[in-house]
Amino acid sequence: MCGIAGIIYRNGNGAHRLGADMTRMLQSMKHRGPDSTGYALYRRPGDELIMRIKLADGGNDDLEWADRLRRRREEVKARIRAAGGRLPVLDEINEYTIAATVDYDGEIKHLADYVESVPGTEVLSAGSALEIVKDLGDAQTVGSAYKLDAYVGTHGIGHVRMATESDVDISNAHPYWAYPFSDVAVVHNGQLTNYHRWRRRLERLGHRFASDCDSEVIAVYLAQRMQDGASLEDAMRMSLEDLDGVFTYICVSDDALGMAKDELAAKPLVLYEGDDMVVLASEEIAIRAVIDREIETYDPYESEVMVWTR
Repeated sequence: MCGIAGIIYRNGNGAHRLGADMTRMLQSMKHRGPDSTGYALYRRPGDELIMRIKLADGGNDDLEWADRLRRRREEVKARIRAAGGRLPVLDEINEYTIAATVDYDGEIKHLADYVESVPGTEVLSAGSALEIVKDLGDAQTVGSAYKLDAYVGTHGIGHVRMATESDVDISNAHPYWAYPFSDVAVVHNGQLTNYHRWRRRLERLGHRFASDCDSEVIAVYLAQRMQDGASLEDAMRMSLEDLDGVFTYICVSDDALGMAKDELAAKPLVLYEGDDMVVLASEEIAIRAVIDREIETYDPYESEVMVWTR
């Protein structure tokens, strides 16, 4: 079933408790997806590149495993330098996830590929504003483990997952970074029926996939369209022509949040649009989790694309 949510603030200069708000929204939809929870969180863009890097799936008390991950962290730092990254600072988020802050002005694909040449690693996100956080468990579990109550930002999206066609692990959890496009991520509810055809086509263009989930195709599809010169909104409109199935997805960039529904509009999405913020989710209960006053919500129409900027 799964549940998706997004929020973008229109004031406050980026000083909003984004992590806490997203956790409340996602926890209210725990019943839609208890297997994993994920966030794509945005701050105001900075001068340095932020990378979230997964070294392994899940925790392990084995000493040999812990030693292997320590070596991987050192290898990642060496690969960042070898790819042209200057003064990389690695922060340990937990035993199997790190955040790297890098002075880097080259191609993100070049850097991400270098990092992922370390066996067992995966770049979850890269950009000047974006940080993807995803793990197993409900929103309260993941939010607490990654200290997201303290995260202050401008906008973000999230996902609660009920695994149906792929494994329960971090790689198959949403959101998906639109590799290798900076600061773009996607969450999705539904199913693509032409998933395999588009995956093969995008792989021939040089894109890599970190999971077997059809939702990742949407992110990579948008990356390719934007590399070809399309705006975020135009790329999303193209997706409604090219991607078949029953789906609703939310996409974010460094300064925008957008939603798209297929022509059947069978997958739910409820929307509140106010002067101070735009909030959308699979269920109204998630919107009510962050707005404690009387509001009016509505459902976007079929084949609709909407984009808001902060």
